[in-house]
Amino acid sequence: MQQIHNIFTKSSLLKRAFVSTSKRNFSSASTRTPIVGGNWKLNAGNGTTYSTVEELVNGLNEAPAPTSNVEIVCAAPTLYLDRVNQTLDSSKFSVSAQNCFYENKGAYTGENSAVMLKDLNINWTLIGHSERRDIFHETDDMLERKITNALNEQVSVIACCGEHKEDRENGTTMNVLVPQLQAMANGVENSTSKSWDNVVIAYEPVWAIGTGLTATPEQAQETHANIRAWLRENVSESVANSVRIQYGGSVTDANAKELGNMPDIDGFLVGGASLDAGKFSAIYSAFD
Repeated sequence: MQQIHNIFTKSSLLKRAFVSTSKRNFSSASTRTPIVGGNWKLNAGNGTTYSTVEELVNGLNEAPAPTSNVEIVCAAPTLYLDRVNQTLDSSKFSVSAQNCFYENKGAYTGENSAVMLKDLNINWTLIGHSERRDIFHETDDMLERKITNALNEQVSVIACCGEHKEDRENGTTMNVLVPQLQAMANGVENSTSKSWDNVVIAYEPVWAIGTGLTATPEQAQETHANIRAWLRENVSESVANSVRIQYGGSVTDANAKELGNMPDIDGFLVGGASLDAGKFSAIYSAFD
């Protein structure tokens, strides 16, 4: 696994500015239940048919459960959500959509509805993944509205944020993340409950998704601490201490343990490795 070192140095002054405001309460990490998500993306397990979905589901069901308190969420393709939800071991796993629109019904061809997800007993959704932003041109405004609607329908949200390699190289990581975080905060504030209890933040540096590149644990921790510092200054101390922040970006069974030991990393959002039951179980067991 190739690790990035030099592209982090240019943003050190900006990072120090954020980290210096983050008086990390290390005791609060122990009160946050780790959460590991598997984003299957447009993959039917390791193939393109339901039979390969069944192979993955059976492998996950046979995999050992974590011995510690870890929440595990699997985000299957929309076509298979209901069947995966019916067959995946609910004592170990929850099932998530990969996207959810900000309206519940109407002329929105190809979209998913929060109220329809709830009807199928799907209680989680990803929102704002970088592939939705980059390929489908979703905006922070859409992220905000989607979060509000999902929370209003009691669908829990894994809200994604991340920067591209050129942002990291130019020292503008937090400049990119702050508008995304603000959209999350607005989405929660505009919801009926105004509560962060059902929101998880997934920090995924875009340059590390599926590339084999990954931040060192210390570098990932630094950005997570910056995110928590922003929450402390712009939302509240209690939210900053309680909200769970996942790391995503070429997380593997080889690096999960070391990443998971960082105080502000509360879990992972896993892509390719989540399609291998053995590797995925090793990743969610990193918190044992």
